Amino acid sequence: MNTSSSGSVLKTILAAIAAIFGLVLLFGGIYLATLGGSWYYIIAGLFFLATAVLLQKRKSTALIVYAVLVLGTVVWGLWEVGSDFFALAPRLDILGLFGLALLIPAVTRGFGDSKAAKMALTGSLAITIAVMIYSVFNDPQEIRGELKSQQPAVHQAIPGIADEDWPAYGRTQSGLRYSPLKQITADNVKDLELAWEFHTGDVKTDKDSGETTNQVTPIKVGNNLFMCTTHQYLIALDPATGKEKWRFDPKLKADNTFQHLTCRGVSYYDANNTTGFESSLAARSTTSAECPQKVILPVNDGRLVAVNATTGKVCSDFGNNGEVDLQKDMPFPYPGGYNPTSPPVVTGTTIIIAGSTTDNYSTEEPSGVIRGYDVNTGELLWVFDTGAEDPNAIPAPGQKFVNNSPNAWAPLAYDAQLDIVYVPTGVGTPDIYGGHRTELDERYANSMLAINASTGKLIWNFQTTHHDLWDMDVPAQPTLTDIKDKNGKMVPAIYVLTKTGNAFVLDRRTGEAIVPITEKPVPQSVKRGPQTKGEWYSKTQPFSDFNLAPQDKLTDKDMWGATMFDQLMCRVSFKKLNYDGIYTPPSENGTLVFPGNLGVFEWGGMSVNPDRQIALTNPIGLPFVSKLIPQDPNRPKTAKGAGTEAGVQPMYGVPYGVEISAFLSPFGLPCKQPAWGYVAGVDLTNHEIAWKRRIGTIRDSMPGIPLPPFKMGVPMLGGPISTAGNVMFVGATQDNYIRAINVTNGDELWKGRLPAGGQATPMTYEANGKQYVVIMAGGHGSFGTKMGDSLVAYALPDNK
Repeated sequence: MNTSSSGSVLKTILAAIAAIFGLVLLFGGIYLATLGGSWYYIIAGLFFLATAVLLQKRKSTALIVYAVLVLGTVVWGLWEVGSDFFALAPRLDILGLFGLALLIPAVTRGFGDSKAAKMALTGSLAITIAVMIYSVFNDPQEIRGELKSQQPAVHQAIPGIADEDWPAYGRTQSGLRYSPLKQITADNVKDLELAWEFHTGDVKTDKDSGETTNQVTPIKVGNNLFMCTTHQYLIALDPATGKEKWRFDPKLKADNTFQHLTCRGVSYYDANNTTGFESSLAARSTTSAECPQKVILPVNDGRLVAVNATTGKVCSDFGNNGEVDLQKDMPFPYPGGYNPTSPPVVTGTTIIIAGSTTDNYSTEEPSGVIRGYDVNTGELLWVFDTGAEDPNAIPAPGQKFVNNSPNAWAPLAYDAQLDIVYVPTGVGTPDIYGGHRTELDERYANSMLAINASTGKLIWNFQTTHHDLWDMDVPAQPTLTDIKDKNGKMVPAIYVLTKTGNAFVLDRRTGEAIVPITEKPVPQSVKRGPQTKGEWYSKTQPFSDFNLAPQDKLTDKDMWGATMFDQLMCRVSFKKLNYDGIYTPPSENGTLVFPGNLGVFEWGGMSVNPDRQIALTNPIGLPFVSKLIPQDPNRPKTAKGAGTEAGVQPMYGVPYGVEISAFLSPFGLPCKQPAWGYVAGVDLTNHEIAWKRRIGTIRDSMPGIPLPPFKMGVPMLGGPISTAGNVMFVGATQDNYIRAINVTNGDELWKGRLPAGGQATPMTYEANGKQYVVIMAGGHGSFGTKMGDSLVAYALPDNK
């Protein structure tokens, strides 16, 4: 084939491609416009069709027409999303590649005098490339400021906690997730290397549920590191070497109907109070001769087990041969229906435990009761049943707790000086329909409860979401720290992080707001499809002036895709859904929920350095779609348990089931443009974000595809920690890394490749004079990360 004929064939092929592109964009654009969306795609479709016709006629003006389309799209893209590389990419990638194809010499050769046309197209592509290069270094979503250190920062030691230890889930039971250690610093963290790796041998099986995960944050007390595994094996390790000392098997009775199979951590008790938890004003319990030091293990089938911290044997004088039955007096006590996944709070006298219940399964579920047990005997001391008229009433023989009362699945926090336990609650399931709920049902739902840890009596409560229909549980361990109020006076504060992104800052003595909170009107109906039968909506919801949601409201400009074509489809999907901002009611048509079910914050919480009055956070933002499915409320149950938090969920007993899914494009990518995950530093003296950066890549989300490691900002499950060495450590991302971040400015300083997903919060401690950073790389079933069984420890080399 000669050059002329090959060029003719190429023109014909390109003309056909341009025609196909043009028709898709034109008809898709017309549909989008009828839904109230952008007219750009109609215009782009016409330009593609004009280019196709001119190419077929061998007119050099095809290049000029296409150059105008490219330049117009650059201007349109900058107007919509600014200099955001990942938002511009789907608008320009196909255009750029097709433009380069038009400049192939075999194509341009047959145009005759095409010099001006080639220059026009070359110039437009050069401008496109320049804009994309500029956008790499000028991300409008990032904030590049600095946290000002309060020098000299004087470390306030915590009584009962050695600096080298990490004796509770959040290091302190006040949930600070901050260590005063500073052997590892922002200057030398780049030299971290693998110190040891321990394999638990506990892996996901075919009999386990989709929500099988390992989210454990180990605790370190003295010469012992304690951890639990997916199936709740309790293991003691040497913290310097990672060698196993002993292992306890609670013989968990689990199957694939469990909605959750995980262990976030364990708790520690020392009768001598020489280490392990903050000094308490609560009275001391009678010492157990058998177990003066014990580890408290929550077990997913509804048990609480006490194990001797030295020998690994059960404390036979605790409960019934070492365990307490948390299913006692439960209504509808089916296996996995009541599921303690977070470590309890331990005071000088009392173990305070709560747990999760199955979301969206039925109106016949266990209670979400919170209970206090004697720390040595396991005797039930008090209850707080969130759905009962008298929440402190212990059921008489033959009676049960209130079914479906709001539960508290996230870790609790404890103020030892006030002897108050702070309990974050969710909504009484079913979560997405509430037409049947009473005022009593919702009195303590979606709230922060301040409860006397010794008596169980309520001191105050604050509700973060009224009449929740979106699964907006209070998902994170609250953080207790002292801050300055507007008058410059130090006050004891509690930070209540929520899925909505609101961070409510309250006086933890009284529940009064420190940062202003405003009740604002929210949507009261849906615009597409029928209204939900029997439902009602709260007219207002509380909003804090301190909010870490990525943005207030999505628009079709925020829709994304790999190309302009699936971006167009995402825009169409967005316009077809019900969405009028946060708290848009669920609907049969389908409602966009943003922030979605994962929330802006999850169980990982935040890290607070009380010495510098700063906080480190890792908020996320990923939309979900909630679609109600009309059902007979009296239909018989055909499923056992639930086994998942995604897909169709039955909600037996109410007139709807619900389908919950991530808002994805036809290619399986999020329809919302990245970033979906950030790290951020906050100045607690004014509650302003000093810096915010994207975190994470899609390296492990699309295996086998050789994508460059662009820092897109990916979803996370897990929390951050920070140290006096000016370093923040965080895993959690969908790529298998743990990262070190400069606390002052947010720069990434180091990252370590993990053998599996790190959907856990790390911790740090010192052993034999060396500081270690440890994270569980166990993966997360429904989050889609690689499963594993590795506890990984990093340290500086001996010569550093």
